[in-house]
Amino acid sequence: MKRTSFQFEDVFLDKEAEDDFAELPLHRVVFRGFRFLSFLLIFLVGIQLIRLGVFQGKEYALRASANAENYRIIPAARGLILDRFGKPLGDTTNAFHAVLFPRELPPTREERDAALSRIAAFFGLEKEALLEETARKLPFFDSRILLREHLPEDELISASSLTISGVRVEKGLSRFYTSPSVFSHVLGYTSSPNKEDLARDPALSSSFEVGRAGLEAEYDDLLRGVDGVETLLRDSMGNVRETKTLREPREGKSLRTTIDKEFQEYFYGRMEDTLRRLGRSVGVGIAVNPQNGEVLALFGVPGFDSSRLVEYLTDPRRPLFNRAISGLYSPGSTIKPLHALAALTEGVVTPETSIFSSGKLEVPNPFNPSKPSVFKDWKAHGWVNARSALARSSNVYFYQIGGGFQNQPGLGITRLKKWWEKFRLNFPTGIDLPGEEAGFLPTPEWKEEATGRAWLRGDTYNVSIGQGDFVITPIGLLSYIATIANGGLIYRPHLVTAVMGENNKVEKATGAEVLFTLRPEISRVLPIVQGGMEDAVSSPYGTAYQLHDLPVRFAGKTGSAQIQGNTKTNAFFVGYGPVSTNNESGTNERINESVQPEIALLVLIEDAREGSLNAIPIAKDVFLWYYEHRIREKSETVDKGQG
Repeated sequence: MKRTSFQFEDVFLDKEAEDDFAELPLHRVVFRGFRFLSFLLIFLVGIQLIRLGVFQGKEYALRASANAENYRIIPAARGLILDRFGKPLGDTTNAFHAVLFPRELPPTREERDAALSRIAAFFGLEKEALLEETARKLPFFDSRILLREHLPEDELISASSLTISGVRVEKGLSRFYTSPSVFSHVLGYTSSPNKEDLARDPALSSSFEVGRAGLEAEYDDLLRGVDGVETLLRDSMGNVRETKTLREPREGKSLRTTIDKEFQEYFYGRMEDTLRRLGRSVGVGIAVNPQNGEVLALFGVPGFDSSRLVEYLTDPRRPLFNRAISGLYSPGSTIKPLHALAALTEGVVTPETSIFSSGKLEVPNPFNPSKPSVFKDWKAHGWVNARSALARSSNVYFYQIGGGFQNQPGLGITRLKKWWEKFRLNFPTGIDLPGEEAGFLPTPEWKEEATGRAWLRGDTYNVSIGQGDFVITPIGLLSYIATIANGGLIYRPHLVTAVMGENNKVEKATGAEVLFTLRPEISRVLPIVQGGMEDAVSSPYGTAYQLHDLPVRFAGKTGSAQIQGNTKTNAFFVGYGPVSTNNESGTNERINESVQPEIALLVLIEDAREGSLNAIPIAKDVFLWYYEHRIREKSETVDKGQG
């Protein structure tokens, strides 16, 4: 029996149906064929609509949103860094940056690659790296790529006229430093976040600046603000119709530091002048208040300008290296006050014990009596005791109290190391700067393991005068000198005293922190050591007698440390004051026992031709400046207030 109706499925599934279809009249064949084709077209269109709606709907919605509405970051200003008097050291200024928005690039692959080639050539970027970064960020409608920050004026004009879709010049914020080289090792620098930064902290964006060194790095989380966000509503042509702020930017916290801006500028300039005159290029200057650990000045010469960092990477002077906290130096004779204090406290010597210096110490050689080991003094001093040995800086005296000689017992390396550790020379001081190093204290065990040779008495003699393998940082050295100045308190050196929020309101204040006290242990003999350092300045035979005519009396200790096989000498001066008003009579007695030292100072010149003699004039001028501009002015202000 023949079928009388047409079924779509039969055409494809039933051979018998083909026969039925062939026997129908022509007009009915045409009609049913048209109906079949219409059904097929509707079916295919439906499939496509389902695919677009289900599988690509989200992507097209994002694109539509991106065309209609864009988000833009409003950069937050980084917090200020102020000196102790409120003068800015680090501020924020307007800057212009070239930014690429990958989603605004041409839609086709060919056009997009051509545009990226032009962009890479214009900004001097590596094309393949830019292509890779663009491909990675293209799926995200709010993504951005920083092409060039801090555009100079000529490049700003050229970049603004660059007619490539997706490239815009945006106004942003940039860090600005007053006297950049002078404060570079205190402040550090900032830069845009790299891939590692972004992976570590998802809250970061390319608009942020991240602290890389100094206070900028140490307090980065506080200094960094919170970016604002605004929406840009665009028309079909991409023109901005309306801007709406979603979140206002919040400025970062500000820091008030202990740094005396004017004082450090003078100190740095004075160091530069001396280095230039000597034909030398590297020095370190530090000043602290010994009564609380506040850092008044800290720098290394040469400093650096954060806008020219690339230039310093191959500079043999290593301007980016913070020698003040990370450099390791043999302290030379500046360690002698500590060793005198140790020997007096341990009873190795008394204040009256005298040792004769003929200009050298000869130690018999049991294997060859005709060739004794000779340890030189820098001159013959005659009979000296603890106080005069410090003032004269007698090597022979310290050889003997350190390593012993004949009937004179010595501390020995074990007790020397114990006293180094009492003054925490084997630890970082804890100053609030990144990258601080700890000193290295040699021991017999270390030498045997490192060299395969036994520790000799000669090794003890060498470390007793601050030579050999014994090294400490400048900040560690000055920290111990400040402890002697204040009577035995070891303070943590610090740079920040307050964290401030809106309207400079103090949100957190930090004060002095005592890490350890030696007062009970050393109080009996400490005046002897302090007196020796005062005599070094006030007595004609003192090694720092050039300072004797300052308006008030200071205490000091010079040091000359031989390095590189005794072919070069690092010059040191450490000191503090005032210790009294100046005594014109020339006696060594204090006039005013109530006077408390307000400044402890370190001056270091690398590879100085004449040793410590080059450091003393700097110290003299710096002490004088501080007395005239800070100590005397403060005293006069107090007197006027009382009157």
